[in-house]
Amino acid sequence: MADTLPMALRVYRGLSSAAAPLAPALIRQRLKRGKEDPARTDERRGLSHDARPKGPLIWIHGASVGEVLAAAALIERLRASNLRILVTSGTVTSAAIVARRFPSDVIHQYVPYDAPRFVQRFLDHWRPSLALFIESDLWPNLILAGAARRLPMVLINGRMSQRSFPRWQRMSRSISALLGSFELCLTQSRTDAERFAALGGRNVLTTGNLKLDVPAPPADPARLERLAAMTRGRPVIVAASTHPGEEEVIIAAHKSLSGFFPALLTVIVPRHPNRGPAVAQLVASSGLQPALRSREQQPLAETDIYVADTMGELGLFYRLAPIVFMGGSLVEHGGQNPIEAIKLGAAIVHGPHVFNFSDVYEALDRAGGARVADGREALVRHLGQLLDDADARSTLVGAGERIVAQLGGALDRTLSALEPYLLQVRLEMGAADA
Repeated sequence: MADTLPMALRVYRGLSSAAAPLAPALIRQRLKRGKEDPARTDERRGLSHDARPKGPLIWIHGASVGEVLAAAALIERLRASNLRILVTSGTVTSAAIVARRFPSDVIHQYVPYDAPRFVQRFLDHWRPSLALFIESDLWPNLILAGAARRLPMVLINGRMSQRSFPRWQRMSRSISALLGSFELCLTQSRTDAERFAALGGRNVLTTGNLKLDVPAPPADPARLERLAAMTRGRPVIVAASTHPGEEEVIIAAHKSLSGFFPALLTVIVPRHPNRGPAVAQLVASSGLQPALRSREQQPLAETDIYVADTMGELGLFYRLAPIVFMGGSLVEHGGQNPIEAIKLGAAIVHGPHVFNFSDVYEALDRAGGARVADGREALVRHLGQLLDDADARSTLVGAGERIVAQLGGALDRTLSALEPYLLQVRLEMGAADA
């Protein structure tokens, strides 16, 4: 197979193989930045202290939190068929989400660094029966090693952004070799399908966005009751999954709005919780009073902005606030998923940069199920109107919920497309039990 690979992939394989001895140094650097779990660094070299369960094993890989959560409903349906699940991802945050949100029988491993020897160790140990790659986290050695073993691989919830597509076009032979290793490519939209097909994907089908079928995130009832009691009577806005450059705009908007709504509480949930102290410092520097959830501080009467820098509590804050600004959209990050907030009854405001979820936001905006703010003034205007007008909030929420319902169904379509592969896994399971 190596002789038939495009030159770029052969060079990549050679360089990644030569770089494997540098893995300990890389791990040390990432540990210093909090990007690795010190107890699980062996997994990055393809080693595992967990035993492989008997029988068929379905391997699901996603890059980080969003991709892993997108597969939540799919994982639940597969578990209902008594199938064992292995989830891999690349971030500490996603590992914590799996531990918090998934049943204990769902195995999580960090995806190995993409060096041939690490990948081979991983596949030798886990021997998956079927591999499902979420969206577009395409590690060449991992994919090529799976193909060499004739492991059935399917790309699910495939997405090819407007920015990524021309970059991959310039490496057409390499991406064609990688996508050609998948037996099936299931995409979020027709545009994604056209891009994957143009880049060499086989059997490309549009099944929709699994994130639209994700159940609403849970919330601890006792914590919700405590926060609701502490904020009762105060108007509350949540700025969810914010990125650097957005918090300053949100803080300025809060200062403007508090002139009309003196008791206003703004909750900022940074996309990366480790940024909490820095965000709180921004708040304090602006003359406002912050409180930091990671330090077990509460939103007291004098708190202006509550920095919710904890993991896995968005469901709590979505239930607390009737209005949610979706972060990653005032800066060119591409926006965050609004579906969970909509399912919990929030009115959505977002910035102009939503290319990660363009189809969803276009449908929402067109139907009046969300509002676009291109800067501080527009953000203040939209938030102020929604704070002041319960009917406007209700109309926005209702339109959003209708769009989410219309766009749903990706889970069933994905399972239908996967049925031939799942049938083979069940036959393997029956043979193992015989």
